[in-house]
Amino acid sequence: MSTIGATIAAPFDEALLARVEEAGINASAPREQRWVDGWLLRLSPGKAKRARCIQAVAPGRLDIDAKLALCLPLFAAAGLRPFVRITPFAQPAGLDRHLAELGMVRVDDTRVMVLASLDACAAPAADVPGAGPIEAADAAAFADWVGRARGSSAAERSAHAERIGKPAVPHHAVLAKDERGDVVAAGLVVVEGEVAGLYDVFTAEAARGRGHAERVCRHLLAAAVARGATVGYLQVDAANEPARRIYRRMGFADGYPYHYRTPADGAASAASGAS
Repeated sequence: MSTIGATIAAPFDEALLARVEEAGINASAPREQRWVDGWLLRLSPGKAKRARCIQAVAPGRLDIDAKLALCLPLFAAAGLRPFVRITPFAQPAGLDRHLAELGMVRVDDTRVMVLASLDACAAPAADVPGAGPIEAADAAAFADWVGRARGSSAAERSAHAERIGKPAVPHHAVLAKDERGDVVAAGLVVVEGEVAGLYDVFTAEAARGRGHAERVCRHLLAAAVARGATVGYLQVDAANEPARRIYRRMGFADGYPYHYRTPADGAASAASGAS
């Protein structure tokens, strides 16, 4: 069995999960990125690590240390801590082990959950007591509410708005309100062909446990189906059991894991051994 085959979850086909991974990379594309010998460097100053990391998508020609020697100084120049995203598709083979041997620590254990058919999931959620309208939101309003709710800095909120306001793939963001008109939840969907990804699903702390998140997700997936999507995916912290419980109830199941590697002290030169 291949390394990839050993880490993906039944009953999903490897080709489907590879398509989901590609769509996920495209969905979070920032303006600040460049290609370095098979690795896609993302240097957005936003909060989401997927937009400020190394996406190791192809083996390239150089060895891992030579790649790091080229990439890590770029993070230092941007004033960002370097992260390498490790998925079952990361290249070259042995990347995670090599980075661990260099002393880079593992953080943010995450699961990509997948739903192979959106037919049932896109049905409306059960009535949520006290729920108000779900309204489309522009990038600035969406990023501001989500960022403030998460405790993001002003710079991180601005970078988030920039990324989703001028996306490589169309985004549809919404804010859900209660009957008083206060925003209680948010989320966005990114549709690329037949694949729809849920991102930035967040519920205000005081409104959790009432069904707002599921209501937002079903609303977004219905919009995705209307745009031709048939497959859904999302990325969730492996330890976030309340959220994972909601997604499993909607039919999502674990497709594959990923995590990040980063220098223990955050320094760009720590992993490469270079000055």
